[in-house]
Amino acid sequence: MRNPLLALLALFTFHGVGAQAQEPVRQVAVFVEPYYRAAADPTGRPSVAVARAFDERLAGNDPRLIKEVEAEIRTQPELITPMTLMVLSIRLYDTGSRDDAVFWHYVAKDRLRTISQIVSGGISGAVVATRDFAATAGPTINGYAFCNVEKQRTARRAAFEWVRDHPYQAIFLEALPSRFADRAAALRDVLAGIEGDVRKEAEYLSDPANLESLKASRRQSGADARFCW
Repeated sequence: MRNPLLALLALFTFHGVGAQAQEPVRQVAVFVEPYYRAAADPTGRPSVAVARAFDERLAGNDPRLIKEVEAEIRTQPELITPMTLMVLSIRLYDTGSRDDAVFWHYVAKDRLRTISQIVSGGISGAVVATRDFAATAGPTINGYAFCNVEKQRTARRAAFEWVRDHPYQAIFLEALPSRFADRAAALRDVLAGIEGDVRKEAEYLSDPANLESLKASRRQSGADARFCW
């Protein structure tokens, strides 16, 4: 059986023990061309090209505009791509809304999982790019998320429930092929798998010994100093 803790620990060892000064991480320094290029420093303006309706505002540094995009996505979430959600998460972190950044990062990963397991063609480039976002932004987002394990568990569950309650409608587009005749049934199966993983992770982290191992790894890697400010 896959050990959930090992996957969590990998998020923090990415930074390397003692490899960097223990400075607060105020920016998600991600480069996924041609969709996103982080600014040279937290005060700069990133390059964003994931959704025409949102790109200009997501590239700005006004927290109110980032939150405005978030509100619009909540209003009409049906066809918002996982890649757009990843960039929303990154920009929320950069502009100080780090709890919201955690939630949308998990939403993006779960929404990606639903479509990538059901649709069999026409989205490979988007899937690869979104996985690149998850892999490169994940250490920073989770570095902050696990400052408070109880809060992380709540956000993780809430993200799954959002994905469950707001099915990604691109899954049902006839232009995108699928090996499943009944895509709605396939989606229910994928969601059941995600929910099972969320439950297993929560159960694993409820064990005091596992929790202490996670905390020890964070102390060793300097994650608390870098993210829990």
